[in-house]
Amino acid sequence: MENNLADLIDLVPDLCEDLLSAVDQPLKVATDPDSGKEYLLCDYNRDGDSYRSPWSNKYFEPELDDGALPSDRLRSMEVVANEVFDLYRAQYYEDGSVSSAYFWNLDTGFAACVLFNKTGVDAGTWDAIHVVEVTEGEAGKPSHYKLTTTIILSLNHTSKGAGDNKVAGHLTRQQELDAVADDKKPHLVHIGTMIEDMELKMRNALDLIYFGKTKEITSGLRKAVGVAEASKRGNMQGLLMAEMAKKRG
Repeated sequence: MENNLADLIDLVPDLCEDLLSAVDQPLKVATDPDSGKEYLLCDYNRDGDSYRSPWSNKYFEPELDDGALPSDRLRSMEVVANEVFDLYRAQYYEDGSVSSAYFWNLDTGFAACVLFNKTGVDAGTWDAIHVVEVTEGEAGKPSHYKLTTTIILSLNHTSKGAGDNKVAGHLTRQQELDAVADDKKPHLVHIGTMIEDMELKMRNALDLIYFGKTKEITSGLRKAVGVAEASKRGNMQGLLMAEMAKKRG
């Protein structure tokens, strides 16, 4: 995906911004030199060739002094969101994972992007990209939340018997919600609940449908190979019996 996207941008540089914003790529990890904490790179925290860290609110790789920043209100929400989703990451993704949350203003409200990256010991990666658009309602009236979630999964496994095996793909789902945001249940509560529910549904779908179907197919292939081997052995036995019968005769 990365190579194809880079080739398209080389062919049509004028569409660079549109392509980068429309195509979800595997997430990359960087380290904030000020805080020493890791954060994730994506199009939602990019300005030019630089990326903003949610921990220090600064742009790095390379440094950028005049990059786009969220408003003070959204920055306060962003700080809390990174703390909350870091706890969520530790519970659900455990070691070898990184999370980041980014907020920005919209004409009718705001948007947020919550990212999770998990790298396994067998060169497998799980990237979860959650983008929420929030149309804020008036006081006491519901706000509208639209969540778009993309899971990018890549598994690479090498063994002596099976050789190199690579499985990769991505799945996108959407969900919408109307809810009142107040002091008891602020925006972050509704966003977090939607993300948790969506991740649970998509993990179950991947496990039951995609992995289950792959297991069914590979099991069937092993059975087919077994039948072929049994048939071959049967034919050989028949030929041997026929030759032995001729010699007896």
